Amino acid sequence: MRDALMKKLAILAESAKYDASCASSGVGRSNARGGIGNAARLGVCHSFTADGRCISLLKVLYSNHCRYDCAYCVNRRSNDLPRTAFTVEELTELTLEFYRRNYIEGLFLSSGVLVSPDHTMERLVRVVKNLRVTHGFNGYIHLKSIPGAARELVYAAGLYADRLSVNIEIPSETNLRRLAPEKNYESVYAPMRYIHERLRENREERGKFRSAPVFAPAGQSTQVIVGASDERDRDILRLSSLLYKGPGLKRVFYSAFVPVNGHDSRLPALQSAPLRRENRLYQADWLMRLYHFEAAELLDEAAPDLDMDVDPKLAWALRHPEFFPVDLNTDDYLRLLRVPGIGLISARRIVLARRHGRLEAGQLGKLGVAVNRAAHFILPRQHKGSAPFLTIREAGPERVRRAILSGQSAMRGEYQLSLPIKG
Repeated sequence: MRDALMKKLAILAESAKYDASCASSGVGRSNARGGIGNAARLGVCHSFTADGRCISLLKVLYSNHCRYDCAYCVNRRSNDLPRTAFTVEELTELTLEFYRRNYIEGLFLSSGVLVSPDHTMERLVRVVKNLRVTHGFNGYIHLKSIPGAARELVYAAGLYADRLSVNIEIPSETNLRRLAPEKNYESVYAPMRYIHERLRENREERGKFRSAPVFAPAGQSTQVIVGASDERDRDILRLSSLLYKGPGLKRVFYSAFVPVNGHDSRLPALQSAPLRRENRLYQADWLMRLYHFEAAELLDEAAPDLDMDVDPKLAWALRHPEFFPVDLNTDDYLRLLRVPGIGLISARRIVLARRHGRLEAGQLGKLGVAVNRAAHFILPRQHKGSAPFLTIREAGPERVRRAILSGQSAMRGEYQLSLPIKG
């Protein structure tokens, strides 16, 4: 592969690494004597398909030239850094070569804004059209739609990409205008609404005509930067909830703010990225999407931020002792999902198992329940030795919280709860 093309790849893969819509970066591993093959770090990331498979994607920008000067972005106009851009043919060749060598299974493509949103979007569409039509590429493609681009270009992108995404970036419009004065929410929400409408229309068309073209079959997503502005976790989760219910996004990705631009009075002075906060937001997001929690349940005026010491589900349970204990033999599936230590699979197993007889405490581990975590929230009671554990209503939230946190430390990540009735 030509040296000039690899130099472009090094610059544009580095420029793309702060986009959180892929799960992790790639790894570099050189061949050793007696070994087979090697792995290239540049631009390779991991993502997950709808059926749960982990796939490798070439994650890269078309260009890191950008007309905007967003305070939080490494590629902002005022930064002094090496600038470059692929041609349509170069990026097509690069994707195909990586795919043929089995480095990747697809492409994740974004770009800085060159000249104008339409100018940039037209080039991104040419890349994915060239891959699909000219070269018959059938790998996964995730394409970032450029805010402000014409509807015709967004529609064309959806005919060739599996997933489209439009990044919100900052959780409130007031702070977006402060940190990125050349941007506004309407330029983000307009294409989101359009993509949502086209997805709905396309489902109807496909129901009537099997030959109708498929539009963005993996739906749309967005990214929110966490920690670059002063929104509370409550505000971020409310925004995510509205996006799931309104334009019907498949995913909201959370990206811990990384201070890459030196001193800027508009940005917080952070020593490191708030990665734990990012992780807690992902956990809360999971509860909203799959566990039937509402954003207002997880956080409210009294508790506007997520607890950094315990996960959001346990934090909710500790704030609502009146909900417990849950009876595993009689309570319905949705109540089971509220119990710390019971997940989607273990809840389904409990519902199936109790059809064949009454569940006893000793069976729960075999059903996938994290017994020591669930112990204070369920009936039948869990036992340690000869004495059953107290329920949260008997012990109180603070005592249960202390036991879980101390047990986590003592057991190196495992939860050993020790609140028997006696003693």
